Amino acid sequence: MQELTSNLPDYVVLIFQGAMILQLLEKVTELENWTEGKGLIVHGAKNTFSSGSDLNAVKALGTPEDGMALCMFMQNILTRFMRLPLISVALIQGWALGGGAEFLTACDFRLMTRESEIRFVHKEMGIIPSWGGATRLVKIIGSRQALKVLSGALKLDSQKALKLGMVEAVLESSSETECLEEAQEWLKQFTEGPPEVIRALKTCISASRELGLEEALQTERDLLGTVWGGPANLEAIARKGKFCK
Repeated sequence: MQELTSNLPDYVVLIFQGAMILQLLEKVTELENWTEGKGLIVHGAKNTFSSGSDLNAVKALGTPEDGMALCMFMQNILTRFMRLPLISVALIQGWALGGGAEFLTACDFRLMTRESEIRFVHKEMGIIPSWGGATRLVKIIGSRQALKVLSGALKLDSQKALKLGMVEAVLESSSETECLEEAQEWLKQFTEGPPEVIRALKTCISASRELGLEEALQTERDLLGTVWGGPANLEAIARKGKFCK
């Protein structure tokens, strides 16, 4: 997994390649400590989001105990990824298979190129999703549609994924450079504004998704205390409340 810092200082681009699982923990930890960031784009190398697991590595994890250890490891990492105070976008080019399909459900938004396809191939491997992909998929598209997708009865090409609400948009371009530029432009609508406000908004949404009502309301109050009377708030007040409609 490589990290490319864009020419804009408020978001980064992460590229999957090689031993992604081994490097993911390091990258998530780095992002947790990145206090000025606002956004994140995740996409694959060589026009492929993820070609699935290395079968040799899977064979080496042959016992139920091995599978459970990997499950716990990845659930923890992807939960931490979801909780990042960054607005995340998965840019899906080519195939997004298996664990890659699970990973993209941990992103806030998903964009696809026209020829791309999302496939949860776990059933074909004699297992089920275990990195939280099934749970998150239900929250994204509902239980009935998730069952169709996970059972293989429904293939998620770009148009079907768009219709189901799995992705936000299908990009015009298919070239690696141009579709990344499209994704960067799409992300800008969410990252315009002060980092402390964008990050507080994302944290508030994460809390409402995971916590009970009272805890989520408390988190919202606490977050307000970090921005009320802050530079962005005072600047807005100084503009005499003349906001663009």
